[in-house]
Amino acid sequence: MSEPESPLEELRDKASRLPLSPGVYLMKDGEGKIIYVGKSRALKNRVLSYFTDLDRHTVKTARLVSKIRDFEVMLTSTEIEALALENRLIKLHTPKFNIKLKDSKSYPYVKLTLNEEYPRILVVRKRLSDGAKYFGPYSGINPAYTIVNTVRRAFGIPDCKKKFPQDIGKTRPCLNYQIGLCCGLCTGKVSKEDYRATLRDVSSFLGGSFSEVKKSLTAQMEYASENLMFETAALCRDRISCLSRLWEKQKVVAAPDVEQDIVAIYSDETSSCLAVFYVRGGAVTDSERFLFGADRIFDGDAIASFLYELYNVREYIPREILFDFPLSPENTDALSELLRRRAGYRVSLRFPEKGNPKALCAMVRENARQYAAQYNDEEEKQNNTLVRLASLLRLEVLPEKIEAFDISNYGNEVITAGKIRVENGKFQKSAYRTYKITSTTGQDDYASMTEAVRRRLSHPEDEFPDLILLDGGKTHVSVIRSLLAEMKISLPVFGMVKDEYHKTRALTDDENEISIAREQPVFLLIYKIQEEVHRYTVSRMTGAKRKTLKTSSLEAIEGIGPAKAKALLSAFRGRSGVAAASREELLSVKGIGPREADSILSYFSSEKSQKKDS
Repeated sequence: MSEPESPLEELRDKASRLPLSPGVYLMKDGEGKIIYVGKSRALKNRVLSYFTDLDRHTVKTARLVSKIRDFEVMLTSTEIEALALENRLIKLHTPKFNIKLKDSKSYPYVKLTLNEEYPRILVVRKRLSDGAKYFGPYSGINPAYTIVNTVRRAFGIPDCKKKFPQDIGKTRPCLNYQIGLCCGLCTGKVSKEDYRATLRDVSSFLGGSFSEVKKSLTAQMEYASENLMFETAALCRDRISCLSRLWEKQKVVAAPDVEQDIVAIYSDETSSCLAVFYVRGGAVTDSERFLFGADRIFDGDAIASFLYELYNVREYIPREILFDFPLSPENTDALSELLRRRAGYRVSLRFPEKGNPKALCAMVRENARQYAAQYNDEEEKQNNTLVRLASLLRLEVLPEKIEAFDISNYGNEVITAGKIRVENGKFQKSAYRTYKITSTTGQDDYASMTEAVRRRLSHPEDEFPDLILLDGGKTHVSVIRSLLAEMKISLPVFGMVKDEYHKTRALTDDENEISIAREQPVFLLIYKIQEEVHRYTVSRMTGAKRKTLKTSSLEAIEGIGPAKAKALLSAFRGRSGVAAASREELLSVKGIGPREADSILSYFSSEKSQKKDS
């Protein structure tokens, strides 16, 4: 009787029967979960390579192969289709071993509302199909606002809440107009045609064409000067100066007409970093760095897929992208074609081997190396802090995943519990949770904390933490330990004790306090956790209370609902105005008839009588 094949032999045999055609492969673990998505122009060769010549694998690839128990493939007609399909599947399944771009919704854009009669310039987080023009995305909110504020000052774009043309001539112009920071649309002195002409220059500037804008403004300035329009000439001069100052803050790396992106990578056994410098008008106007842990596959195929996703969310793609590493011919061709389709023109992908372009690539690669080194140093410090915390609390497992709970209430009306999660010292806001307490009608912190922790641990599909921290003392810990014993769950629980100044002092179990005052790294970690869970819980409680206050007290009056209450408050400018109104005045409000008016008068009459009696 023959022995059964090993999982590796089965996978090798299955891979050997694949066709030599382009497509996408999906690697799965023992539970059938997709842990890696890749693509190839010859599926058989690529997939088979994972299960042969194991000694030649990198540490990361070997780690991936050790987890693979099955795979499936999806055939495509071309390498280009494979790259696009791979990208969609990575976003769909978010596999553990793939490098991924963070959610593009978190990137800020600069929005020019060209779909409006009088366009505005805004910073937004979401890109819509609304006829507006979007620029970016930018690496962070600060670069986006710096550009918007500079453009507003330089071109005199209003940043007030007035609506145009409705508000033209209705109010006096604001201080920004008086000091020359706004063109003064509200005065009616600026025609729609002139304003939209200005917006064309704004659009060119935001698109990265500083040289075109400067040329246009210089021509306007010279024309105005020759025709003795000195105020207009001075305005153009000031705009050129303002925009030039913004441009000069950028690092000039090439000729004024050069527009290109420079991509470089650095990778070692602990982490990998991909850096991108965006060069517009010969200057580095923005940059991004993407860090990936040691478990992420960081080869040419993965990088090509990542770059496709990176440029798929960007409004503008330059005609040239430089790399400090060679992409394979098939990846270069596929990526170039997909970028051409996205941009509408040919995008050249180059790996320079000499001259200034090579030096620029080296500069960006050094930037990636330093960023990765800084990340590794911070990770090592954080790991040392967690080791020390584990030692102080005598934990059996390093507390890489910590969850903290707090209770906040508004009298007996709104009682809220908040839970935050910290992984390797970093707050994971996507794992924050709020629990509206229903098991108690009074201010019972122990019962409230018990309900919150019970509800959290009743979801075993959510990975349990290595350590639970409570914003409370020994009794809190004792109550939750009893709950864990009841639920037959073994997890370490400690309380975060505060001093008389409401500052973190120590950690405690249900018997002893462990001082952390002299353990500076540990103290800072616990202090941040305690402050964050308190901030989050109070903010959620405040939000819940605010919802209950949205209902007007006028709705207690018979026949008065939300719409009628709103109309009354608007007509009489508040509750006191409604209380002082006569029957005739009440009847003048839309929707208020004789019955409602009599109910309102009776209600406030009764209220006055009660106040006198008290």
